[in-house]
Parts: sequence; structure tokens; C-alpha cells
Amino acid sequence: MPIEIKNLSHTYMKGTAGARKALKSVSFTIDEGEFWGIIGHTGSGKSTLLQHIGGIMPPEEGTVIVDGYDFSDKKQRIEGRKKVGLVFQYPEYQLFEETVAKDIAYGPTNMKLPGEEIDARVHEAMALMGLAYDKFAEKSPFELSGGEKRRAALAGIIAMKPRYLVLDEPMAGLDPAGRKAILETLEGIRRDTGCAVIMVSHSMEDVARHSRKIAVMDKGTLAAIGTPEEVFGGSLPLEELGLDLPEVSHLGMLLREKGMDIPPVYTVEGMRDHLLGRAKNV
Repeated sequence: MPIEIKNLSHTYMKGTAGARKALKSVSFTIDEGEFWGIIGHTGSGKSTLLQHIGGIMPPEEGTVIVDGYDFSDKKQRIEGRKKVGLVFQYPEYQLFEETVAKDIAYGPTNMKLPGEEIDARVHEAMALMGLAYDKFAEKSPFELSGGEKRRAALAGIIAMKPRYLVLDEPMAGLDPAGRKAILETLEGIRRDTGCAVIMVSHSMEDVARHSRKIAVMDKGTLAAIGTPEEVFGGSLPLEELGLDLPEVSHLGMLLREKGMDIPPVYTVEGMRDHLLGRAKNV
């Protein structure tokens, strides 16, 4: 079942002099198994949109339907939230149990699953996130490195087996190698389990490399939806929207200005493959 968002609007401090329209008639559909990136300038409505998809905020105007559950109805929203794994910035701050295994088991335990099922999910989630059970299960979460904490926190979400992973800047504060490793892991989980991934990120490189579709937010509106090729190919006025192209796209533009025949590229891998292909033909 898809996520269906229809004419979603939200106003903060509604009815007051300080009222601010955070979302304005946003509509789109996310199908199962897709990897979506959501980009936009600060204050464009990205986080508000994610909170509606995660069921934290009920729709004020319009509808949000997740896996068949209408989030306008409180009871359906409570049930539908079980289908969504919502990960905020710095998810390691959500760690609180005395051991890594207990922390990862917290969600499945609240789901009233049998003990054997909980143990199986903990083992599976740790394996998916690259945390060897024998090494990490009995460790305190606070003994872990920053990247390991991030993996443990994500494992706790994955152990609940959501149909949709909703991530608000999940790579914030990580170095490029750490971002790459976790994003590749999330891509593998999407591929292996069929869950959809919806990710807000300020890193155009991360979005370009992993997303199959991208939603561009601007001042609470949905400015555009497209593939990475369509969004970063040069036809959208991203700079006017307070956004930038991936750095490799800037390199391509500079090379074209120097007279080289370089097509629009938006990932390092794309640039590498093009240049290697040119070299073979020399």
C-alpha cells in the first residue's frame, strides 16, 4: 500500500497574529519500496511534512493515508504509526537502555511480541546494521562510537519492521565515510525488505546518489517532483529556491565552460564512468 498525501496544509499558531503556513496543499504518492529524497531550504516545510507522514501531527487540512490508514482519524493514526519507523536528527539521543540489545528490543517488546520473536528481530536488526551480536549486544550504548550509536538507534527502528522508514537528516554530524556506510546499509535494507525510505537531507550528494525520486519543497509548497536527473539536470532554478547542485555537477559545468563535452552529471560515480569512457575512446 502506498503513502498518499492529498492537499495537505498546516498552519502553526493558527488564528493568531503570528500564524505561519508551513504546508500549502501538498499532494503526492510514495509507493512501496521506493527511496525518496526530500529537499528544501530551512523552513520550507520538510520536517512538518515528515511529522505528518509519521503520524505525530494529525492532518489539519487535507489527508494523509499510510498503508490504508487514514491519519485524520485518531484510532487509524495510532495503528498506522506502527507501519512507520520515524528517525529524527541525531537518533543516538534516543538510546536509553542499559545494553544495546535491550535498547533494540524496546520497540518489539512494546508491540507485545513473543520473546523468541523479539530475540530474532534483535539479532536480525543488528546484523543488518553491521553490529556483531557477540561484540555489541551486552555493551552499554554509551560506550559506542558516534557511528555505532547511530547504527544501534537505527537498528531499534528496523527491529519493528516498518513498511516505511522516515528519516529527518539521519546523517547529520557524520563524516563522509560514516554517511556513505549508513546510506548504503539503508539502501540494502530497502532492497532486501521492500520497505520504502523517505529521507530529508541537506546533502545534495546523498540525495542524488540514493534517491529514485526527489520532492523539492519551497515555502510550504511542493515546488517539483522528479528523478535525480530531472531535479539536478539544470532545468530547475535550485539556487532561487535556496538550494545548490551536488558539487560534481558544478565540476561538470566548469568543464563545459572550458569546452569539454560533459553531459549533466550529479554523482561522483556518474562523472567517473563518463571520464573513463572518454579515456577508452582516446
